Amino acid sequence: MLFLLQLVMGILLIISMIGYMQFVRKVMSIRWEFIPIFVFSAIACIVYFAGLAGQLFTGSIVVLVTGLLLFRGRVIQALYQSKRGTWSFSFSLFQLSFLSVVFVFLLILFHTELTHYDNFSHWAIVVKEMLSTNAFPTPNSDLIEFKNYPLGTSSFIYYICRFMGHAEPIMLLAQGLLIFSCFYAMFGIVSEKKRFLLYAFLGLGLSTLSFFNLTIRITNLLVDFLLPIYALAIVAAIYQYRQDLKRACIIILPLAGLLTIIKSTGIIFAAVGLIFLVYIWLTNKQRANWKIGLAVLGTIAGALLPYFSWSWRMATVFHGVNNKFEGAAAALKSGKTAEQKWEILVLFLKSSVDITSRPVLGIVIFEVAAIAASIVAYVVLKKKWNLWKVLIALNVVVVLYYAGILALYLFSMPVDEAVRLAGFERYASSIVVLFAGGLVLCAAVDIERTFHYRIGEVPDYQSFKTVQTKKHYQQGIIACMALAATTLLSEYNGMISITKTYDKTLPYEVHKVTGDRWYTGGKEDRNKYLFYGSDRDQQVTSYYMQYVGRYFLYAPNVDGIVLFYEDNMDNLLSNYDYLVVIETDLNAKMLLKKHYGVDMQKGIYKITRSGDKIMLTLTSV
Repeated sequence: MLFLLQLVMGILLIISMIGYMQFVRKVMSIRWEFIPIFVFSAIACIVYFAGLAGQLFTGSIVVLVTGLLLFRGRVIQALYQSKRGTWSFSFSLFQLSFLSVVFVFLLILFHTELTHYDNFSHWAIVVKEMLSTNAFPTPNSDLIEFKNYPLGTSSFIYYICRFMGHAEPIMLLAQGLLIFSCFYAMFGIVSEKKRFLLYAFLGLGLSTLSFFNLTIRITNLLVDFLLPIYALAIVAAIYQYRQDLKRACIIILPLAGLLTIIKSTGIIFAAVGLIFLVYIWLTNKQRANWKIGLAVLGTIAGALLPYFSWSWRMATVFHGVNNKFEGAAAALKSGKTAEQKWEILVLFLKSSVDITSRPVLGIVIFEVAAIAASIVAYVVLKKKWNLWKVLIALNVVVVLYYAGILALYLFSMPVDEAVRLAGFERYASSIVVLFAGGLVLCAAVDIERTFHYRIGEVPDYQSFKTVQTKKHYQQGIIACMALAATTLLSEYNGMISITKTYDKTLPYEVHKVTGDRWYTGGKEDRNKYLFYGSDRDQQVTSYYMQYVGRYFLYAPNVDGIVLFYEDNMDNLLSNYDYLVVIETDLNAKMLLKKHYGVDMQKGIYKITRSGDKIMLTLTSV
């Protein structure tokens, strides 16, 4: 019965989103490439503001119903047009190709469970609490340690899961919609839709971005990959509508607004897109139009509204609550010694120029490729590409971003994490994706401008300078598609491997013992749990096992232990309500048999006290 209800609600959710897309297409007359990301981002922002107002569930219902009403109106109009013979519906070759690839990857996500550490320390547990309470976390939310992380993508994931079900694959599916709609928007930078080579080239270039996403694969809820691709989607929309900046401003408003609350560093990536908007405004013929200028300034102000609303929430609702990365002032109070700062600086510089690391390798490869392409275009093709200008601009962005990361380690991050540059490759990968993606988009535009004839200037069959030129064009399509397919196949195999090996992961082992607990009204389990297991890969000392346990049990009081000391066992166990055995070993089995008369096996043991005596009773999940 529950499955049937979720199926029906899922269908209604899809219909609702189609209703929004059709409405946007009709009212705004924008290209289909930008419609999904516009609709998804707008929904996320609306749900986010509803959450701030304490109406998370009500706001979601209103969004769903409004979309259904819009779809109903569109269906009625389509039926009327079909009677008159004016209604038509078709897909281009590119759209069919893109949708086929997206379907395959979304299907994988639909069978994927969460494994990454940060899912359980923050991203997934936040969504679970929102779904359990139908509200944003509060200072009393003991399950959430990092309460200052913005809730942009969490709001969208909540909206999808609220109606489709709260399973982990649904969470991944929801974030996957944002990711692939960003990629779809990037293809909107192409103006000549009949030049399939441009789509093939973009497909190749954008598929290579997955190479720099291995540390933040789409098989988890981490947002580090979303940050740069959202910025690239904004850039694509601005460039495509550079002669119609009012329309561009409308499109990017929800995108930039959501980007500022995807993560605290999202404001940096949003700034890249907004600065590009200002640049386009100041360098085209519309800069003297005060209405355009007002639209640009209004877009910037509107995009910053979610960011400042979250800052306001942190300053009021969470006033006095200590959070991760509180800022320079808090860090300076706790202080890092001069020796520690020097150690961080040296390690940072070494890591930043380590050619064997994926981020540095990516920057070098794309630097060389961009320089070589610019030279070939100038010398061989006799064309002046803009690629070298964009290369300079992106290099400036990379340098500034790295300076920001260094400041984060020196002044904001806790000492124990800063001295080992925690998360460095993940942070660096984000800017490399932006760097590489920006060059790919620019190269696609330069290639488009290089064609001897523009589409429409001559009949399609004459749109090449020579027969040999057409042959090279066809060979280019084949080569790009083959390389893109190879790259995507590698990503596909990687995701399949992750899915198939889930039964060898810690989350699988914990889930098998504890189950996945959801409580009516979101009331936390206040029992105290002690997890026992080995410390392989530092899964206990890094608090990984404890975070996983907190997520599945929906309990904030979870500790971990890797070894029992015989003379302290009673004292230790008396402080807990349950012992959760994830892994066993001979020493622990012997001690539990000797002191409590139980044959130690994986499971949950109820701890009871009778005077000075401790008793363990195996319970079911």
